[in-house]
Amino acid sequence: MGNLPSTPSKNEKQQKKGKKYVPPPPTTIGKRKKKSRGPDATSKMPQVFPATRCKLRLLRTQRIQDYLLMEEEFITNQELIKPKVEQVQADRTEVDKLRGSPMSIGTLEEVVDDDHAIVTTGQGTSFYVPMLSFVDKDLLEPSCSVILHHKNMAIVGVLQGDADPMVSVMKLEKAPTESYADVGGLEKQIQEIKESVELPMTHPELYEEMGIKPPKGVILYGVPGTGKTLLAKAVANQTSATFLRMVGSELIQKYLGDGPKLVRELFAVAEQNAPSIVFIDEIDAVGTKRYDSNSGGEREIQRTMLELLNQLDGFDSRGDIKVIMATNKIDSLDPALIRPGRIDRKIEFTLPNRATKRRIFGIHAARMTVDQDVNFEELISGNDDMSGADIKAICTEAGLLALRERRMKVYQQDFIKAKEKVLYAKSEDTPEGLYL
Repeated sequence: MGNLPSTPSKNEKQQKKGKKYVPPPPTTIGKRKKKSRGPDATSKMPQVFPATRCKLRLLRTQRIQDYLLMEEEFITNQELIKPKVEQVQADRTEVDKLRGSPMSIGTLEEVVDDDHAIVTTGQGTSFYVPMLSFVDKDLLEPSCSVILHHKNMAIVGVLQGDADPMVSVMKLEKAPTESYADVGGLEKQIQEIKESVELPMTHPELYEEMGIKPPKGVILYGVPGTGKTLLAKAVANQTSATFLRMVGSELIQKYLGDGPKLVRELFAVAEQNAPSIVFIDEIDAVGTKRYDSNSGGEREIQRTMLELLNQLDGFDSRGDIKVIMATNKIDSLDPALIRPGRIDRKIEFTLPNRATKRRIFGIHAARMTVDQDVNFEELISGNDDMSGADIKAICTEAGLLALRERRMKVYQQDFIKAKEKVLYAKSEDTPEGLYL
């Protein structure tokens, strides 16, 4: 009985009947091929509803047809434009290669025809050169700056805003810190320069009612150190006009024609930024009396002065441009430069008197730590020809003497020693009888 197989129970038979056949999972060796589902969705024609023939179906079909026609026209135009775009890109690449080499800057003298012109280089040599086809000929005008090829000197471009960089540097972006309060004892000179420079810009109607024209220019003259440049700085600080400052020696250039060109560009920039004030310091460097000379340099200086005369009183009205000049030697200037009509007012700066010296000492000593026993009356007494610059030098030297002795306060003896040192150095350097 024990060796006979056991018969399955009733529950086991029911479990075997409930199981179903499950196929084995498919193998994933290799890349499975996706079934093709017809054309791409973007190129597939949209379905049109309703499906029955009616007016609405006709309109929707015509709309799809119009869209397909527009798409076909766009693709055709793109195929036609593509060669032109490629050609333009190739031409631009060629022009960039041409301009990539070092270029020269020249001045256009004359346009001969549509393809040729006469230019002048910085060395003063003139050339008859061709103009390339891509140069904008509407921008070409005499005396404009052009870009020249370094080999054949052909014109390959035009420089916009061709003002000399030196003129741009002359324009004061930040006003000086000096004001009229820093100018001691020059009330008459301050009043005259206000009437000549500031008042015509702020209240021009007063001159119209009076029936007179305001002065075109002012010249400040006198011995060195009397406050000419300081007063010009105070004008630049007080006025809101554009202030251009230049030293007369900057107008003397190496090559022929560069000096007069710089004068023209200076006044052109002043006219663009009007109202403006042009301050030319040490005008005697370029405005001396004319005489016959065989030197090319002297003749170029005289040509520069002639251009300055033309700009001051030429056919073109200067408008809201005021000119301030400063010099130590007004006797050496050309009479045509300082005649009425060009320079209408001449303001003289003399050596300060006793009251003026006291005020200048007070202005400079106000910033210093001075002992209470310091007596400035002792310093200003006597017949010493001290200018405002000498007084400033005395105060500076007195402060240096105090620092040498490790003191932060300046005493009377420091000022006395400083005065002796400054006046001795002045009498030693200046020939006797120079400024009489």
